[in-house]
Amino acid sequence: MKLKENIQIGTSGWSYKHWKGIFYPEDVRPADYLSFYAKHFSVSEINNSFYKLPSKSTVEKWVASVPDDFLFCPKMSRYLSHLKKLHDPEEPLERFFKTFADFKKRLGPILIQLPANASFKLETVTELYELIHDQYAGFRFAIEVRHKSWFSDESIALMKKYKITLVFAQSDRYPYHEEITAKDIYIRFHGPHSLYSSPYSDEVLEEYAEKFKTWAEKGHRIWAFFNNDVGGHALHNAEKLRQLVGQSAMQLSY
Repeated sequence: MKLKENIQIGTSGWSYKHWKGIFYPEDVRPADYLSFYAKHFSVSEINNSFYKLPSKSTVEKWVASVPDDFLFCPKMSRYLSHLKKLHDPEEPLERFFKTFADFKKRLGPILIQLPANASFKLETVTELYELIHDQYAGFRFAIEVRHKSWFSDESIALMKKYKITLVFAQSDRYPYHEEITAKDIYIRFHGPHSLYSSPYSDEVLEEYAEKFKTWAEKGHRIWAFFNNDVGGHALHNAEKLRQLVGQSAMQLSY
């Protein structure tokens, strides 16, 4: 089993100014954060695309600054997920892919993160999944939900039908449902206690490492991102988890 190919572990972005001095050396410019990050990790979410879509030229610069095997998982614009609540998805998807379509080979699953007040609506979700299936078949999608209605048999069956990955959102605030709906398995670690600012214990990471290895042996591809960026916890936890799954991890220089 090639763990490097089947298990991807990183953080939910790299452009955190509060990592300066604890991860990024003082003499590294923010423009060089990604290339420095890529010396330690082989994958990252693109978190800022949720707030504002980057230009295509910006993505080109990102891709040029990392090794050829580095992968990105961009987050869908909140215009579709939070403002439109998945209604009328044609234009938001078209705009998103004007930026990212040419970088297909460098992308993992595209993350759609929904707000807590967005419940499962069969007609709306079916329209979205059908559009994705018909027009964006070459891309993979993962959906992070924060309303328990999405864990219904009807919703899960629809994800499996259209090969949409259900994100496992690990925290004490959001509902957690661990069910595999596609070949990709996508997990976001938001912090076990204080959201975004608490570390995971080695015991918890060991439990997930065993799950990851089992899933990978069954042919799944795992994408794991730590979003507990405050205090650099995401960096330490991601590095520890990489070691636990047997990947050759570099020693972080902080």
